[in-house]
Parts: sequence; structure tokens; C-alpha cells
Amino acid sequence: MMSKKLQDMLNTAIARELQVAIQYMWQHVLWKGPAGFAVKDELKKIAITEMKHAEAIAERLVYLGGEPTTKPEPIFVGKTLKEMLTQDVKDEEGAIKLYKEILELAEEEKDYTTCDIFKKILADEEEHHDTFTGILEGV
Repeated sequence: MMSKKLQDMLNTAIARELQVAIQYMWQHVLWKGPAGFAVKDELKKIAITEMKHAEAIAERLVYLGGEPTTKPEPIFVGKTLKEMLTQDVKDEEGAIKLYKEILELAEEEKDYTTCDIFKKILADEEEHHDTFTGILEGV
């Protein structure tokens, strides 16, 4: 049986994934200029990955008897590439912190399937963080 705390954390994770899926996709769509061409495709690819994360977490939450949120966290698109990427790095850092907390709680609750799901998602988020920080260095 999933605790209320874990259920709430999974819904927070869904809201964050929805946020960045939209945020990164809109950054992909709206960004113009030579510097953006190197980044646009990466933003789109990561946005799609984030939406898949939201789906996987929502499916797990429903299986555990919860109801997934449909409301994303506040979306920040930004006006410049540096502004966008700076926010994206912060969002990935927040996700990494949250997902480590979810892993700890799921392990305490002996919810090994949720642990497996979040280990994979955490690896993706660390990769996204690395991508954004690397691109930001060149901006």
C-alpha cells in the first residue's frame, strides 16, 4: 500500500514532467537564431522524453490506486537562449533532488517497481542536466 506522502510525491513528479515537456517543446518551437539551431532538436527530443516520464509515473500512480494530476508546475519559456537554459538547468536539478527522495521513500516502503521506474528516469534527468549545462557553457 502506497503512503499518502509517496502518492503526493509522484503527483509532484508528474506536474514537473508536464511542466518541462511543455516548456522544452515551446522553447524548441519559439527559439530562433543561429545559436538555436544547435539546441532546437535537443530540446524537442528531451521534451518528448519528459512526456514519456509523465506517462510512466502516471501509470504507476494509477496502478497503486492514486489519481494523477493534470496540472503542470509553472512553465517558464524565457526570452533568450541563456535565460531558457539557465531555467532548464534549475528544473533538472529540482527533478534530480525530488527523484532521489522518491527513490528513498519507495525503497523504505518496499515498492521496488517504483524504484526501478525512478532509477531509469533519474538517469535520464542527469543526462538532460549534463546536456543543458554543456550547452549553457557555450552560450
